[in-house]
Amino acid sequence: MIRPMQSTDTPDVLALLEWMDAQPEREVLAPEARTPHDLRLESEDKVCFVDVDEFDGVRTYCALSGFEADHLLEGPLGTGPLAPALKRVLSAAKGSVYAFCARDNIVVRDALEDARFHPMHTTDFYELRRDQAGPSPAAPGDLRIAPRVDFETYRALYRFSEDKWSSRLEWTYTNFEAHARRDDVRMLVLMRGRSAVGFAELEIGETANLTYLAVHPAERGHGYGRVLLDAAIREAFSHAEVRALRARAHDHESAAKKLYTRRGLSWRRSVVTYLRDETA
Repeated sequence: MIRPMQSTDTPDVLALLEWMDAQPEREVLAPEARTPHDLRLESEDKVCFVDVDEFDGVRTYCALSGFEADHLLEGPLGTGPLAPALKRVLSAAKGSVYAFCARDNIVVRDALEDARFHPMHTTDFYELRRDQAGPSPAAPGDLRIAPRVDFETYRALYRFSEDKWSSRLEWTYTNFEAHARRDDVRMLVLMRGRSAVGFAELEIGETANLTYLAVHPAERGHGYGRVLLDAAIREAFSHAEVRALRARAHDHESAAKKLYTRRGLSWRRSVVTYLRDETA
């Protein structure tokens, strides 16, 4: 039976999350919470449905959350049938729906494609542990790493990149300043003289995330990507709490994949991004 998620379902949903965590190939976009209190808080602004068995035990979890004018799909996550809960939660969608799951999660991928989701791209995730990092040389010659860049240059670097983050292109100066002042954000701008030729961004935590790394198209082919990656590794591991650095590359970013593997980062997993757009 499909019904809205209730507070009494919390232990069962947490058990499903533990089941997912046990095998990387089961990964889907899912709640970050792993405690009852956190799960209840995280679920407050979502549309959550569960499929329960004859004993009212949760077999499948599925939810929608807002993403700009569209939706993000959590799940379908479960050991039972996936299609009924997926169909029910999609009936609440008013716009496009994005979904994410492990490349090897064939069961969920089949369910998504049966529900008219279409694969957009695959993202590979890489990781470098502190004990694997080795030395990271400073920027050579007339290059230097600056801790930030002005607003117009920031937008221009995004605009010229292949990975256009449309929401950032619409940022105001206030949005930019708020982002730059976050305690966990580090900007690394590669300067040649007075010109910014590329930049990287890090989010610092126990696992530091390299959220962005790009070189201006006119400046590619000179090894600047390696200089930026070395700077990001050096910055990440200058923080005692950081145990590993994580990076990602979409399936069309072959140069980034080669850069990461040559520097010693190891492939960890691949995630497929899906889109369901019933308005197209």
